[in-house]
Amino acid sequence: MKKLNICLLFVMLAVQVVAQPANRQLNLQEVIALAQEQSAAIRQAQTSRENSYWQWRSFKSDYRPQLELKGTLPDYSRSIIPVTQPDGTTDFKAVTINNSELGLTLNQVIGATGGSIFVTSLMQRFDDFDRKLTRYNGNPAIIGLQQPLFAYNNLAWAKRIEPLRYEESQKQYLEEREKIAVKATELYFSLLLAQTNQSIAAKNRANNDTLYTIAEEKYKLGRLSKNDLLQLRLAVLNSDLAQAQAELDKQTAALALKTFIGLQDSTQLQLAVPESIPATHVTTATALAEAKKNRKESINFKRRMLEAESLVAKAKGDNGLNASLFATFGLTNQGGNFTDIYDQPENQQRARIGFSMPIVDWGRQRSIHKVAELNRQLVQYTVDQEETTFEQAVLTQVNQYNTLKTRIATTSEADAIAQERYTITKNTFVIGRISITDLNIALAEKDQARRAYIASLSEFWRAHYNLRQLTLFDFERQGPITTETESR
Repeated sequence: MKKLNICLLFVMLAVQVVAQPANRQLNLQEVIALAQEQSAAIRQAQTSRENSYWQWRSFKSDYRPQLELKGTLPDYSRSIIPVTQPDGTTDFKAVTINNSELGLTLNQVIGATGGSIFVTSLMQRFDDFDRKLTRYNGNPAIIGLQQPLFAYNNLAWAKRIEPLRYEESQKQYLEEREKIAVKATELYFSLLLAQTNQSIAAKNRANNDTLYTIAEEKYKLGRLSKNDLLQLRLAVLNSDLAQAQAELDKQTAALALKTFIGLQDSTQLQLAVPESIPATHVTTATALAEAKKNRKESINFKRRMLEAESLVAKAKGDNGLNASLFATFGLTNQGGNFTDIYDQPENQQRARIGFSMPIVDWGRQRSIHKVAELNRQLVQYTVDQEETTFEQAVLTQVNQYNTLKTRIATTSEADAIAQERYTITKNTFVIGRISITDLNIALAEKDQARRAYIASLSEFWRAHYNLRQLTLFDFERQGPITTETESR
């Protein structure tokens, strides 16, 4: 029976060990890599980039030859229609007819002029079922030109604007990745601070319990006052509450981090304190130059100015003298058989110039053009202000980065000193050479110094990734931030 109980005990312990979730050790770079690979935020960024890519493909296809097949097969009609007789009277006749049409057109736009050239082949068939008559009409080949004159050329402006928009979307994707890194860093240090607080609370609970046990013995021997004993007991109770709250905060922070980086399992995360920091010193001149070169803002500013200028050109082109040229040259024929269309076809030409010009518009044209001009000035002023604000943000971030970097060494040394001082103070209190007030002060300073060190690391690494986001430049590797382009 004794052996059976021992076996059952081992089985229960094994089940408990298996049931406990495994710990997963992660550092800051690993958490950021997970967030940039599998988080919901990166999937949104990838989808947005994919959307921009297909918009770019759609734009490029507009400038390539378009082959189109159009037709009406069939257009059947059976009805009674009025027919004018030779003597001028009207008679109603029953007709059963069918009209079929099929055309193949190759069209190519001319970006420089805004026009297009096309080649068309057209075939028509007419069937009169009552009279058993079939006729064909067709154009074996027609070449034509459509060309607006003095009008706004949307094709030319789009060819200047859309490449900038696409390049801007690629930069936007890189910025979104760095934003994810910033958010992951914030959540990482939130959990790291919560784990630090939980560790501090657990150690304080154990230390206070030990000190209270020692204090009870001293009180029995008359070497400690009742007030000091009660103060230590109160410290034990407060440490119990602090430990429970710290555990709850740790669970909440862990859930937030795992949700963001896309971890769905029950693994307990154990985060490492990033002791090493980049040794590179960042200068404001380098950061500002790289930000202007790599960020989407410079492209965005240029694109917005081009769009404003295009609206001015549109206001000017659409409200003045507008004319269009349409010309075709080709072959045409008709006959009772399909092959008759290609038997000695005749020439067909057509040329047309249409125009419109306002004579009296009561200042409408001038007003529209003036509004467009003022909007362009407004965009210019807005862009200038945003450019200045952007430069200030970069300079501020560089100064913050360098300042926080030097602060880490100070808080690290203060943390080590506070930890050592508390150990000395606790040992001195045990032998009865200092008061409990001095012990509590050392305890508070120890905890405060540790939290200050973690907070300084958090602020530095957030500044580090914020600077990467603002410049799209990796100062550790001394190169622009890029990502592998998917093969198309």
